[in-house]
Amino acid sequence: MMKFKLLKKDIYKYIYLTIALIFAFWFISIFELYMTISNGIKVPELGTAVAYKFFNDFWTAFIIALVLFPMYLLFAFLFKKTGKVIFIMLLTLIVISQFSLVKYSLTTLLNLGADILGYSYDDMYITVTASEEMSFVYFLPFISIILLFFIINYIFRKYISHKISLGILISLALIFGSFKILLADASNKAYQNKLYFLASDVYKFQKEKNEISNLNLFNRNDYPYLKSFEETKDVLAPFFNIEEKKPNIVILIVEGLGSEFVGDKTHRGFTPYLDSLISKSLYWENFVSTTGRTFGVVPSLLGSLPFGETGFLELPKTPSHISLISVLKANGYTTSFYSGDQSSFDKKINFLEYNDVDYVIDESKFGSEYVKTEGNSGGFSWGYPDAEIFKKTLASLDGKSLPRLDVIMTLTNHEPFTFPSKEEFEIKVDSILNSTQRFDISKEDILANKDIYTSLYYTDNSIKDFMNAFAEREEYNNTIFIITGDHRLIPITQKDKLCRFHVPLYIYSPMLKKPEKFKSISSHWDVAPSLLSFLMNNYKFNKLEETTWMSQGLDTARNFRNIHQIPLMRYKGSINDFIYKDYLLSDGELYKINENFGTFKITDENLLKTVSDSLKEFKKVNAYITQRNKLFPDSLNIYIKPSVEFSEEQLKKIKDLAEGLNFDETFNIARSNAFDSKYENARLLCDYILNELPNHADARTLKGRTLAWDGKYVEAEAEFLSVVKRSPYYDDSYIALLDLYWWSDQDEKSIALVDKAIEYEIENSEISFKLAKAYKRMNNLELSTKLMDSILVIYPDNEDYKTFKQSLE
Repeated sequence: MMKFKLLKKDIYKYIYLTIALIFAFWFISIFELYMTISNGIKVPELGTAVAYKFFNDFWTAFIIALVLFPMYLLFAFLFKKTGKVIFIMLLTLIVISQFSLVKYSLTTLLNLGADILGYSYDDMYITVTASEEMSFVYFLPFISIILLFFIINYIFRKYISHKISLGILISLALIFGSFKILLADASNKAYQNKLYFLASDVYKFQKEKNEISNLNLFNRNDYPYLKSFEETKDVLAPFFNIEEKKPNIVILIVEGLGSEFVGDKTHRGFTPYLDSLISKSLYWENFVSTTGRTFGVVPSLLGSLPFGETGFLELPKTPSHISLISVLKANGYTTSFYSGDQSSFDKKINFLEYNDVDYVIDESKFGSEYVKTEGNSGGFSWGYPDAEIFKKTLASLDGKSLPRLDVIMTLTNHEPFTFPSKEEFEIKVDSILNSTQRFDISKEDILANKDIYTSLYYTDNSIKDFMNAFAEREEYNNTIFIITGDHRLIPITQKDKLCRFHVPLYIYSPMLKKPEKFKSISSHWDVAPSLLSFLMNNYKFNKLEETTWMSQGLDTARNFRNIHQIPLMRYKGSINDFIYKDYLLSDGELYKINENFGTFKITDENLLKTVSDSLKEFKKVNAYITQRNKLFPDSLNIYIKPSVEFSEEQLKKIKDLAEGLNFDETFNIARSNAFDSKYENARLLCDYILNELPNHADARTLKGRTLAWDGKYVEAEAEFLSVVKRSPYYDDSYIALLDLYWWSDQDEKSIALVDKAIEYEIENSEISFKLAKAYKRMNNLELSTKLMDSILVIYPDNEDYKTFKQSLE
C-alpha cells in the first residue's frame, strides 16, 4: 500500500512537470510571435497563429512526457530524490533546446531540421554569432524561460490539487484532440513546434537516406550524365561581337541578391546601378539558384555539379569532375578567386584546390591598407566588406597574364548587415525614402529593415565603383561580366516557397551586340555549360569531347517557359523542392508557377505523382554518381591533380591516432609525434587534416618541418611556399623556410623571402635575425651588422642578438 501511495505521488509530480513543460512551450511561442512582429515581419491572422502553435506545442510536450514517463519512474525508483532532480534537469534541457531552436529560427527565418547534419558546429556557431550579439542581455530570455518552468511547476505542486491538475491535463488533451480534426493547416512549418520539426525532419532525412542505400547502387557501372559536349548548344554567340582574342571572364557572386530587390520587383529601389545594368545586359528575370544557402553556389555555378547528400562540397570524397576553372586554366587562362571571408568556410577552398585555381585571395591575404568589418560584441566578423573586396581585386589584377577568369564573392549583404561608413549610406537610404519614388511595400516596412536596405545599397554602390574602375582598364572591352546572387537574402519575409531561390542573372559586356531580356527559366546549373559552349565554339580552345553537366544550358527564349528539370536543395540535406515545367513541388505539395514567377497551390494527383517520381529518380541518380564516383570518368579527366589517397593501413593508423578527435586536437597529436621524431605519423596526420582543410597553416608548416628534419628539402620547401602563398601574413612559415634555407645552404633565397615578408608587413625580429645570419655566411658583414643594429634598438637586452652582434665585430 505504501509503495502504491509513493507511486501515485510520483505520478502526480510528473503531471505537474508535464503541465509546466506545456506552459513553458506556450510562453516560448508567445515570445517567438512577439519577436517576429517586433522585427517588422507581419503575422497574418495572429489569433489563428497562436491557436496553431499552442496546439502543436501541447501535443509535442504531451508526447515527450509519454515517452519519458517510464524513464521517470525508473529514475524515481532507483535513485529516489537524486533521480528526480536529474530528470527535472533533463526537462529543463528540453525547454532550453526548444528556446534555442526558436532563437535560431528568428535569426535565420528557417526551422532547424536535417540541415543540422550537414553543418559543423563551427559553421552553425559562426552563422548564429554573426547575427546575434553575445551578451548578458542575449542570455536573459534563456534564464527567464528556465525560471518560468520552475515557477509553474512550483505553483502546481504547492497550490493546485492533484485532481485539478489531472483534470487540466485531461481537459487539454480532449480540447486539442478535437482540434486535430478542425485545425487542418496546423501542420504548416510556420506553426510546428521546433523540437518536433527537428526530430521529424531528421527522421525523414534518415529514412529517405536508408531507402536510397537499400536500392543497391552497386548493380550498375555507368556514368548517367556523361554526354557529348556537342549536346550543349551555343546559344550565346548570336548576342556577341566575336573577335580573335579569348575574352576575360569576371563572375560576381553577390551575397543575398534576390530578384525581388532589382528592377521593378517588390523590394525595388535600393540597387540603382544593378537596375540600370538590366537594360544593357542579357538578363534572365526568372532565374534560380539551385540551393537556398551559399554552400551550393560555387559548385553549381562554376561546375554544374550535383548535390550529394548534404551539398557537393560536403562529400567525404570528391568525385571526379571538371569546371570552368579547370577547363579555362587548361586553355591558357589565369584563374583567381576573391572573397573577404575565409575560403575554408563551406569548404570552398577544397573545390578551388581540386580544380587547381591559380590564386585564392581571401581574408588572410588583405593587408593593413584594407578596412575590415568591425566585429560584434563577441569579436566575430565575417571579414572584409564588399568595397574592400573589389578594391583588393583591382589591386591584384596587374601582372596577371591574360586572358583571366576572376571569380568574386561578396558578403556584406548578410547578417549582421554591418560595414564601414554605414552612416553615410543610411543617409542615402533616407534620401531615397524621402523622394517621390514609389515603392510596392510601405515605408514602415522598409524602415523596420533599414539595415538590410542600407546594406543592399552599399553592395550596389560597391559593384558600380568596381565596374567603373574596371572600365578604365585596357582589357575591359574584351571582358564578359556575369552577375548573379547566391540565393535570396533570408531575413526579409518570403512571399512563397520559390522566392528563396529566385535570383537575377546578368551577362554584361562591351562585346554585346544588343541587350535582351528573357522570361524563360534557367538556373545556376546552366551557366558553365553555356559559357564553355560559347568559348569553345568561337575561340581557339582545346575541345571538350564529353561533359557531365547537370543541365542543358541557358534558355534564351523571350517568352515564359521551362525546358529544364531543376531540383532545389533548400538547405544542406533537403532536396524537397523541384521545378518541373511550370510547376513547383515543395514538401510534397504542388504549385503552379506563373510568368511573373509567383506561385499558387493546385490539386492534381496524377501530376503530383509524375513530378514526385521525377524528383525521386533524381535523388537515386544523385546518390549513385556521388557515392560511386560515377560523375566523370577519371580516365577522361586531364584537368585535376588527385588529392592524397590513404591506404587501408594508413586509415587504420589515422583511426588509432586520432579517432574521435577534431582537427585541432589531431594537430596536437601530430605535433607531439613530430617532437618525438615520429615524422611519418606526424605527416600522415597532417595529410589527413589538409585533405579536409587545405589552408590549415599550422598543419602544412609542421609537415614541411618534418620533411626538412628528414633532409627532404625540396618537398619541404614546396610545403612552406604553399603556406606563404595561402597565408602570407602567417609569420611561422617564413621562419620555417628561413631555417630550411640555412640548413640546406641556400642563403640567397632568404633575401627574396624576407622581401616578401616586408611586403606583407610581417613584424618578427626572428625573421630579420635569421637573414642577418645568412648575410654573415655570405660574407656580407655590412648588411648583417646593419640588420642587427636595427634589431637591438628594439630588443637591447636579448642575449642571443647581442652575442651574434659581437661575432660580427
